Amino acid sequence: MRSATVDRDELARLLVEAAYLEGDFVLASGRHSRYYFDKYRFETRPDLLAPVGSLIAEMVPIGTQRIAGPELGAIALAVAASLAGGLPCLFVRGESKTYGTAKQIEGVFDPGDRVAVVEDVMTSGASAIKAAQALVAAGCYITRIIGVIDRQEGAREAVEAAGFEMVALFTRADLDGWLHQ
Repeated sequence: MRSATVDRDELARLLVEAAYLEGDFVLASGRHSRYYFDKYRFETRPDLLAPVGSLIAEMVPIGTQRIAGPELGAIALAVAASLAGGLPCLFVRGESKTYGTAKQIEGVFDPGDRVAVVEDVMTSGASAIKAAQALVAAGCYITRIIGVIDRQEGAREAVEAAGFEMVALFTRADLDGWLHQ
């Protein structure tokens, strides 16, 4: 098994190399962009997912009891951070399922649990906010929202306006130096 430790600058370079695309893209927020960070191009690679999970785990506040990821994009991140940090994880569906247990939040938790929400690439912050609000409605306390990449297009402001704290492993500005190299 490869080590999850990697230099932060080296990881930034590797993420850009693996996931940065240029073209004409429509983002989940509905916005158009000339560039795109394809999360699946780093979330599906153990050599990148493991160090990303380790960095996320380092950013989880002390006293947090669970790590949650909104479906589908942040599930791998929640698992990687869970493994790296030793905390159980939860998966938050966009909507409650209509079959089986009919849950929106998968995994074991108790009302009052302190939960960190992880997200992949954040533009508007809407997916992370929606997941955090579902957890709050279920009785959890959100310790922090942790994004892998903050595109610096309003996510932080929206997350804070919704009453949550947000940090990112990397901002677009952090990654700019690795673009076009």
